[in-house]
Amino acid sequence: RERKGQKNGAEENEREGEEARAGAVAAKKGIEKAPKHPLFEKRTRSFAIGQDIQPKRDLSRFVKWPKYVRLQRQRKILMMRLKVPPSVAQFTRTLDKNLTTQLFRMLNKYRPEDRAAKKERLTKMAEAKAAGEVSESKKPVLVKYGLNHVVDLVEQKKALLVVIAHDVDPIELVLWLPALCHKMDVPYCIVKSKGRLGEVVNKKKATALAFTGVRPEDKHEFAKLLEAVRGNYNDRYNEIRKTWGGGIMGIKSQHRTDKQAKALAVEEAKRMQA
Repeated sequence: RERKGQKNGAEENEREGEEARAGAVAAKKGIEKAPKHPLFEKRTRSFAIGQDIQPKRDLSRFVKWPKYVRLQRQRKILMMRLKVPPSVAQFTRTLDKNLTTQLFRMLNKYRPEDRAAKKERLTKMAEAKAAGEVSESKKPVLVKYGLNHVVDLVEQKKALLVVIAHDVDPIELVLWLPALCHKMDVPYCIVKSKGRLGEVVNKKKATALAFTGVRPEDKHEFAKLLEAVRGNYNDRYNEIRKTWGGGIMGIKSQHRTDKQAKALAVEEAKRMQA
């Protein structure tokens, strides 16, 4: 009897399975697929060797960058992670965008002469002198450049404004210049960058520039610029020289520190409740 019962159960299961399969086939036949548009035909691609071209990927993480690129990136990270002394950290406090625009507009008005222009001016002066005429042409008011020259102007208190680049390398070349400007009561500012300062004076790079005078029509604008620069640097010198830089950890370290702080807070709360 048990064997007969098992046999009948197996037959019933097979019959049900066949009916289900037949129903599925009938349902498939009943559903008609929509015709495909020839313009939007599916074209499967194969990325095997010698087949379709691989899609472009961002491989910048796998590039072996030149040594100077690696060094400047590592230096930037180190300056963020380590505690930076105030004398070095002050060079990260650059002039804001609006004041920088005004300053460079003024600098470009007083760009130094190139060799051809200077030669032409001196030739005219010599010709006028040889002819016995009184030469009225004076030496033009221009921006002064060259670190030693700028330092001499600051020490003699002839400089009206000193502009220092933020990315001088080695930094020791200009590390002491803000302190000297403060001592001699000469307004100074720090801007980006030595390449941009170099463009003003027809050079590749320039560490520092100095104004020794301006034309009468620019005096009002220059006075406003000096006031803003003094407020940002000279008047805040004592605050700047006490402010350390760096000490900013990476995102993983920050998360780890936050996690530890939360765990300590939970333990303290449990201790207080107990």
